[in-house]
Amino acid sequence: MTSADRTETDAKPAGNPETDARADWEQRIYLRLTDTGSADPSTALPAPAGLAAEPGLGHVRLSWQPVPGAAGYLIERRDGEGEPHLVSHGGSDVPAVPGCAFADTGLADGQPYSYRVAAVTGAEFPAWHWSEPVRSSTDPSRPPAITLAVEADQVAGQLQRVWQMVGSERLSQLRLGVDPDSTDPNAHQIGPEFAEALRIAHDELGVRYVRAHAILHDDNQVVSRDAEGNLHYDFSIVDELYDQILAIGIRPIVELSFMPAALAANPDETVFTYRGIISPPADWAEWRALIAELTQHLVDRYGIDEVAQWGFEVWNEPNLVVFWTGSQQDYFRLYAEAARAVKSVDSRLPVGGPSTAASEWIEPLAAYAEQHDLPLDFVTSHTYGNLPVDAQPALRRHGFDKAPIWWTEWGVGSTHYGPIHDGVIGAAFVLSGYAAVQNRMDALAYWVISDHFEELGRPPRLFHNGFGLLTVGNLRKPRYWAVALAEQLADDLLRTELSGDGAEVLVQALASKHPDGRIDLLLWNGTINAELMDGDPRLDREVEIRLSGLAESSYRVSVARVDELHSNVLQGYPDGLDWPDQEQWRLLRAADRLDQRQLADLTVAQGSGQLTITLPMPAIARIRLTPGASATPSHEETVG
Repeated sequence: MTSADRTETDAKPAGNPETDARADWEQRIYLRLTDTGSADPSTALPAPAGLAAEPGLGHVRLSWQPVPGAAGYLIERRDGEGEPHLVSHGGSDVPAVPGCAFADTGLADGQPYSYRVAAVTGAEFPAWHWSEPVRSSTDPSRPPAITLAVEADQVAGQLQRVWQMVGSERLSQLRLGVDPDSTDPNAHQIGPEFAEALRIAHDELGVRYVRAHAILHDDNQVVSRDAEGNLHYDFSIVDELYDQILAIGIRPIVELSFMPAALAANPDETVFTYRGIISPPADWAEWRALIAELTQHLVDRYGIDEVAQWGFEVWNEPNLVVFWTGSQQDYFRLYAEAARAVKSVDSRLPVGGPSTAASEWIEPLAAYAEQHDLPLDFVTSHTYGNLPVDAQPALRRHGFDKAPIWWTEWGVGSTHYGPIHDGVIGAAFVLSGYAAVQNRMDALAYWVISDHFEELGRPPRLFHNGFGLLTVGNLRKPRYWAVALAEQLADDLLRTELSGDGAEVLVQALASKHPDGRIDLLLWNGTINAELMDGDPRLDREVEIRLSGLAESSYRVSVARVDELHSNVLQGYPDGLDWPDQEQWRLLRAADRLDQRQLADLTVAQGSGQLTITLPMPAIARIRLTPGASATPSHEETVG
C-alpha cells in the first residue's frame, strides 16, 4: 500500500499532514520506475492457441491453451464496433490473469463482443503476439444451474494454507494508546486492540507470520549519529515489538525499510503521514552495516534456529516513485548490500525481494541475482484487485525455481477508503485467490489484519472501507469469514468436478475430509470485476451437489453462509457507520458471528447422496457433513 505526505516539488511538510498525504497519493501513486518502451524482443511469447468464447447467463466464458513460460494473459475486448481495450477488472493494478479460463462479467445482454488474448512474460512486459479474435455475447436463456460432483473416497491433493501470512501496518502501533485526534467517544486503545487482532488472527485464522511496514523507521530509534559523525545502534524498541508478536505465536517477516534519517541521502523525501523516508542511503557501506548489526542482534537475542524461520524482505514497492527516489539499479544495489549483510551473519537466514507493487521486477531481480551471484531465498511482490500472476517461469529461467513465492501484500482493492473493502464481494475474492495459487505459491498475505491503520491518517469512522479484515474494535468483516472458512478445511482435498454455466470461472469449490470422517464442501460465487461489487442477479446460481463414495449411512448437515444477509456485520449500514454508541456496539457484537444453521439429515443410498444450494453472487457457503443421524431431525429439505 502506498501514499505520501508531500509533493515532489515541496520537500517541507505544510498544512494538514493527512490532507497533504492524500493529495500526494493521488498525484504519485501510479508513477512507476518500470520502462516497458524498450522491452527486449527475446521476452516475446507466442499467441495463445485455441481461444474460445462461450455465451453464458450474464457473462462470456473465455478459454485458451496455456503458453509455456507465461506469467499471465492479457484479455482485449471490443464492445460492438467500439475501440478495443484491455479488460482491467474494474481497476486492478495488474490486468493480466494467471489462468486459461475466465468469466468476463458486467456485460450487456444483446451486445456483441470481440476478444483477443496475449501471453506475457511478466506483469510489466508488453504483449507481443495476440490470438485470432473470437466473437460472442451473453445468453439470457441459459439456465442458472451448476452441478458439483464430489468423490468422498478419493483424496486429490493436500491443501496449502497460503493465508497463514498476513500484512499489518507498522508494529509500532502496539505501543500506542488512544488517538488524541479521534472523534470516537468510546476511546479505543490502539495498541491493545491491534495486539488482540493479531491474537484473533493466530487463534482463528492459523496465522503464523506477519509482514509489517517500517521496522527501521526513526520512531523505533534504531540508529543515530553523534556530533562526531559516529553511528550508534539501539534495537530496544524493535525487541519490544518482536517480543510481543512472538509471544502471540506469530513470527515477523522483517521488511527492511524505511531509511533512517541518519543514513538517508535526502531525509526530506518521505511517504505516509508518518513520513517514512524513501531515499537511498548517502553511504552504501553504512546501510550494509546497519542491516548486519540488526541481523546479528536478532540472532543473538532469539537464536539462529528461531530467526532462520523468519524472512528478511528488502524494502517495499521500490518500483513506485512514491516509495523509492532511486532508480531500479539503485534498488538492486540496496538489495545486494542488504542480502550480503544478512548472509554475513549466518548463511541460513533467508533474504528476498523485490517486494514490488503490481507484480513487477521479479524477472529483473532474478536475472540480477543470477548475474551477481546473490542469494534470492524467497521472492515477493504485491497485487490488488486481481489474482496473482505466476512467478514460477521467471524463477526457473534464472535458476531460482526452488525459491518460495510470497505475495506479502494482496487484497480486493488498493484504494484507501475505496468502496469495495467492507462489502461481501471481497469474501468470494479471497477464496478465489487462495484457490488460484494452490501448488504455485507459498504465501498470499492479505493486507491487512486490522483497520487500525495510519498510512493516510487514522480511521475517520467505524465502517469506512478500511483495508482490515477486522474493524476498529475487532468486528469480523465478510472477508474475515472467508479466511476463517478456508482455515477450517481439512488438509486432505477430495476430488471434485464442476459443470454448468459459470462452473470454475464464477462458482468454485473445495472439498475436504477430516480424520474423524467429517466432510466440508466450501463453495463460492464471485467475480474479480470490482464494478459488480453490489452483485448481478444474472450471475446467481443454483448448485446441485452429488456425492459418491460416502462411508456412512447418514450424515448431519449444517451450512455456514457469508453473503449480504448472513455473516455480515455491516448489514443494515449500506452507507457505513460513524462511531457507534454503547447500544450500537452491543448490537454489533451480537451480530459478529458466523451464520451457521442445522439442516435436514442426508440419507445415503449405496454410498451416494444429493443436496441443492442456491448461491447468489457474491456469496460463500460451507456445507459440513458429520457422520451420524441427528437426535431431532430438521424440517428443512434442501440447503437453500
